[in-house]
Amino acid sequence: MTGRPDAPLPPAWPDRAAWGTAPSLRAWQQAAVEQYAAAQPRDFLAVATPGAGKTTFALTVAADLLSRRVVDRITVVAPTEHLKTQWAEAAARAGIPIDPTYAAGKGRTSGDYVGIAVTYAGVAVNPLAMRIRTERFKTLVILDEIHHAGDALSWGDGVKEAFDPATRRLALTGTPFRSDINPIPFVTYAPGEDGIPRSVADFTYGYAHALSDHVVRPVLFMAYSGEMQWRTRAGDEVAARLGEPLTKDMHAQALRTALDPAGSWIPAVLQAADKRLSEVRRHVPDAGGMVIASDQDSARAYAALLRKISGEAPTVVLSDEKGASKKIETFTSSDKRWLVAVRMVSEGVDVPRLAVGVWATTTSTPLFFAQAVGRFVRARSRGETASVFLPSVPHLLEFASDMEAQRDHVLGRRVTDESDIFAAENDLLAQAQAGESASAELEMSWEALGSTASFDHVLYDGAQFGHSGEVLAGSEEEMDFLGIPGLLEPDQVRELLHSRQTERASKQRASAAGKDGADSVEALTTHQQLGVLRRELNGLVAAWHHRTGQAHGITHAALRKECGGPPAAVASAEQLHARIDRIREWAMRQTS
Repeated sequence: MTGRPDAPLPPAWPDRAAWGTAPSLRAWQQAAVEQYAAAQPRDFLAVATPGAGKTTFALTVAADLLSRRVVDRITVVAPTEHLKTQWAEAAARAGIPIDPTYAAGKGRTSGDYVGIAVTYAGVAVNPLAMRIRTERFKTLVILDEIHHAGDALSWGDGVKEAFDPATRRLALTGTPFRSDINPIPFVTYAPGEDGIPRSVADFTYGYAHALSDHVVRPVLFMAYSGEMQWRTRAGDEVAARLGEPLTKDMHAQALRTALDPAGSWIPAVLQAADKRLSEVRRHVPDAGGMVIASDQDSARAYAALLRKISGEAPTVVLSDEKGASKKIETFTSSDKRWLVAVRMVSEGVDVPRLAVGVWATTTSTPLFFAQAVGRFVRARSRGETASVFLPSVPHLLEFASDMEAQRDHVLGRRVTDESDIFAAENDLLAQAQAGESASAELEMSWEALGSTASFDHVLYDGAQFGHSGEVLAGSEEEMDFLGIPGLLEPDQVRELLHSRQTERASKQRASAAGKDGADSVEALTTHQQLGVLRRELNGLVAAWHHRTGQAHGITHAALRKECGGPPAAVASAEQLHARIDRIREWAMRQTS
C-alpha cells in the first residue's frame, strides 16, 4: 500500500456488515453493549476482570458507531507497544483496519486504515498532534487500561489534552485502581461514605461473576514458606521463616533470599510447579506455565533451572529485548512448557494456554498482582483450572484472598501501604527490572546465605486448605495438592479440597491421640493451632455458603469487616476465634 493522508470518509460508507461477522457475545458483553447503546454516552467506563473479553466488547461498540456514522475514526490507546499490535490484530478480525505503527510525529497513515493504535507514553510525547488528529475526524477513543493515565501527571495531562475533543471515549480497565492524588481523565468521581471522591464505573463485571459464568478459571494459590538465612550490610547473619510476622525490611530480605536462584527455595518451588504443570497437561495437553521474574539475570537463572527440571529449554522474554512480542506469539501458538518473563507479560497480553504461574518477583502491588494473575484466568473450555505458586508473604496472601474485591480509584490521598511492602528496595530495583544491574547500595545491604522450601497451604475462594505442620517440598503430602486434576468445575475444586482437608485432619487426630492424648488445640504449637483454627473457620464459611449461597470470599470479607484484622491466612488466633464466634452467631440468628 502507498502511504497517503487520512481523508474524510466517502459519502457511501459501507454498512455494518462490511465490518465483518460480529463475534458471539458473552452475556456480560451483550449487557454492556445494550447499556451503552441505550445511553449513547460521550464517556463510558467499563471495569471487567482480566480474561473476561473487554477487547471484544469495545470493538463491538466501535463497529456499531462506525456503521451508524456516529464516528469516522478509531484511536486505541494501550499501555505497551505489544498491546498496540494485539489490538490491531483483534480489530482486523472484526473487519476494522487499525494501524499499530502510527507515530504522532508523522501525522499521516494509509487511507486504508480507519484507526490507529498508540501508547500512553506516545500520546504524552506529542499530545497536540494527537489533538489535531482527533479534531479532524469524529473520533472514538478507546482507552485500554485507563488507570495508566493516572500513573504520571504528564500521561494524564497528555491524554486530557489529546482527546478532550473526541466524539466518544470508551475507557476500559481490568485491574484494581490505586489510591492516588491524580484524577484519571474522563473518569467520573463521586463522594463515598467517608466523603472522599471515588471513581464510578458505568459497567462492572467482577471476578466472582465471571467465575460463576465460567468466563474465567478458578485459581488455586499454592503458598510456600521455608527457612531463610542472609547477611545484612552490617555483617549480621539473620535467620527467619518466610511467612512469619517480620518487620517490613525483614520481609523484603527474606523474600529476596527465597528468590535467589543459588538457594534451595526457588528450585524446589519450580520443581513443584513443573509437577503441577505435568498433572494439568494430562488433561490439557497444551497447558503452559510462566515464571514472573524481577530482573533479567534472575530470569536467565530460573530458565536454566527449569531446563534441568523439565528437560526442555523455556522461552525467555525480557522487557527491553527486540523481538519480545514475536517470542510471546510463538510461545502462544506452541505447546512448549515454560515461559520466563520480566515485566513483558502483564496486563492485556493474551496467552490463553497459561495454566500454571510462579511468582518470583519482589513487586507486590495490588495492581501488578491483578495484572499478573489475570494472565492465568482466561477460560478456553469448562473445567480448566489455574495454579499460581506464591511465597508466603502477608501482602501476597491478602491479595490472593481478596481476588473478588472490587477497587475504585480513591482521590485526595496516597496510600503508601498499597504501593509496595518492598517500596524502598523496589526503588533501587527499578534499574534491575529495566535490565540493568542493581545499585551498589542494594547489593551491599543483603547477601543470601541459604534457604529451604516447605509447602504451606492452598488458598482457594478466600479459604485456606493445607497441613497444620511443616510439609517439605517434594514429599508425598505435598503431592496431595499438586496432584489435583487439571479439569474440575469450581464446585468440584472446593469439594475436593474440603475432602482432602478432612482426610488429613482425621489422620492428624488419630496420630495425636496415640501420643498421650495430646489432641487439644492448647497442646499444639502456634503454627499448628493457627492451622486448626483456620480449618474450623473455613469449614464454617463453607457451611454458610451451602446454607445461603454466598461466596466464600464475600463471607470472609464480611467477617473481617465486623471483627477487624487481616485475611484469615495471616490472622492471629484471637482474630480467628472472634470470626468463628461471629459466624456461629449468624447461623444461630438465621436458625431462630
